[in-house]
Amino acid sequence: MVTSSLMNARERWVNTMTFKPVDRVVHEEFGYWRQTLERWHAEGLPAEIDSDWKADRYFNFDPRGTAPASLLMYPGFERKVLEDGGRVQIVQDGNGAICEVFKDGTATIPRFLEYGLKSREDWARYREKLDPEMPGRYPDDWDKLAEGYKTRDYPLGLHLGGGFYGSLRDWMGVEGLSEAFYEQPGLIHEVLDTMCECMIKSAERALGSVKFDFASYWEDMAYNKGPLMSPAMFEEFMVPRYKRVSEMLSRHDVNLTIVDCDGQMEPLVPMWLDAGVNIMFPLEVRAGVDAGRLRKQYGRRVLLMGGVNKIEIAKGKKAIDAELSRIAPLVAEGGFIPHADHRVHPDVSFWDYLYYLEQKKKLLGF
Repeated sequence: MVTSSLMNARERWVNTMTFKPVDRVVHEEFGYWRQTLERWHAEGLPAEIDSDWKADRYFNFDPRGTAPASLLMYPGFERKVLEDGGRVQIVQDGNGAICEVFKDGTATIPRFLEYGLKSREDWARYREKLDPEMPGRYPDDWDKLAEGYKTRDYPLGLHLGGGFYGSLRDWMGVEGLSEAFYEQPGLIHEVLDTMCECMIKSAERALGSVKFDFASYWEDMAYNKGPLMSPAMFEEFMVPRYKRVSEMLSRHDVNLTIVDCDGQMEPLVPMWLDAGVNIMFPLEVRAGVDAGRLRKQYGRRVLLMGGVNKIEIAKGKKAIDAELSRIAPLVAEGGFIPHADHRVHPDVSFWDYLYYLEQKKKLLGF
């Protein structure tokens, strides 16, 4: 439903995600590979536009913020170089893992050699970083920031950390975590309970001083064929912790929660919804995720962000028009913020991207 009243970014975002009238639908995008921006510099993008946040401003997307609070592992492990060999370095990353990275940053995903959490003995090093009373979780000027947030005109979220599966995957690796669900379930339950308690207690200060519009998790727990854990295991290990956090958020009138999960995650959607996690993002089309199917199955319980096939944007105007036509009915229904279903890759030309944005703006009601 469209209203003629001009809205600010906060009103527009909340109304879009609650099926209320809007002056137009929210205009956002996911981000870009570094190599994409480098290509676009040769095609007309100003050279100073060299990061996602600068690109967001350049393309004039609607603003959305996240409070600067660290609610899960804090502080991270010291990042240090263990070996330096020509093009690559062996480093310990902030999650305690040992990995190989290219020194010039050309590889977006490191090659992991060893993970930090393998046993109950390792767990002691991680547990001390999940102390909700750890100083530094909030910036020194938090009270001033919180006061300023009261008059904001943009949506503000509370990021709950790497999430339950996402963090464990970073600490243990997919293989190590998958084995631990079977071989060390007691340890995994203990770790998840500690994480949940840390999230809830460390969020108290933020939730007590700011009215947030949404919360968010990062939970990459699926690949292109399906989830990385069975629905039964998800129900046992993950759902009870999501429910506890959702109950805490609901007491503070935060009832919109985003889960960032790449890949084919549809089998997990009904359990996320039952646990209070209701915004699915980024809806990777190439992995078989269908935003329209999700809406048909779950109705207005499910909210959606993403869902534009990034591969089609690289194919030129005709493909872009067809892709936007495909999602048009869902945009009109509401509860959906359309954008590329992951970072825009360097096969997309600057001119095709500009065409995509202009056509999408028409769809959004500009």
